[in-house]
Amino acid sequence: MKILVTGGAGYIGSHTVVELQKQGHQVVIVDNLSNSSADVIDNIVKISGVAPVFEKFDLTDQALTADFFKRHSNIDGIIHFAAFKAVGESVANPLMYYRNNIQSLINILEGMKVNKIPYLVFSSSCTVYGQPDELPVKETSPIKEAFSPYGFTKQVSEAIIRDSVVAYPGIKAIALRYFNPIGAHDSALIGELPLGVPNNLLPFITQTAIGIRQELNVFGSDYNTPDGTAVRDYIHVVDLAQAHVIAVDRMISRKSKAPMEVFNLGTGNGLTVLEVINSFERVSGVKLNYRLVERRPGDVEKVWADTAYANEELGWKAKKAVDEMTLSAWKWELALADRKK
Repeated sequence: MKILVTGGAGYIGSHTVVELQKQGHQVVIVDNLSNSSADVIDNIVKISGVAPVFEKFDLTDQALTADFFKRHSNIDGIIHFAAFKAVGESVANPLMYYRNNIQSLINILEGMKVNKIPYLVFSSSCTVYGQPDELPVKETSPIKEAFSPYGFTKQVSEAIIRDSVVAYPGIKAIALRYFNPIGAHDSALIGELPLGVPNNLLPFITQTAIGIRQELNVFGSDYNTPDGTAVRDYIHVVDLAQAHVIAVDRMISRKSKAPMEVFNLGTGNGLTVLEVINSFERVSGVKLNYRLVERRPGDVEKVWADTAYANEELGWKAKKAVDEMTLSAWKWELALADRKK
């Protein structure tokens, strides 16, 4: 099948492209490289032995997006990753997030409607739940007020998709609400590579360990958690990527039970920030220079997934433990340093 992966040069997107190609799918990537590099495409080829089609442009541009779909009208399905994703940045610059994340989705859905592309896998997030009243959080848990503009864009995007599959019966969708992706490919050829200062925990840990950053700030030490730091459900990026391939195959084989389905993707286990730091120090042998600082606007206290529905319906389960995740991230950072020498 021919699958469009938007944001396919990004962190999760690149790993998903590799997994799609391993399963024999033909992949087209659209990415504006705003938070990635063209080198990622070369490394995808090194891993998979297959060169995806790559086009560089911004999906918020309606004319360019419409032209792309005219030239690629035979696409069978779309996995839509392309979006800004940093909670703190979204608080500081909400209009940028609303314009980018929502407009790009509207243009994608318009292309699907016009060109009769039937299947969409949407990159959603556990941020749609806000701070849940009960944990672990289920797909049926209430959607509460978002803690950040980023989280709100995911809530709005899901609503737009839900309305679209009703209005345009030819479109089916799966929204994957995933928790906190970390780690890197075993080859150390692709991984999380933020441009500028990292917004996510693991790149900041590895960059601090290797000396790029002087110090790691841990945001919040007074939460109602085992050690006072925030709790998240960390999942290895390859486990996550494989779930996207399964979701595509589910729709193509017409096993979906509703026009739009929603699945949580996580391990089902919550870890504090300090537990992740301890894991990294254990597997790397590096003592991190970190400091406990005030809470960061937009962060929830604790959240982790109930994954039973995804395990049962998708036949998918996260396999990698936290030490594998942090070790793979460290190997990726070391490989980056070697390539720069």
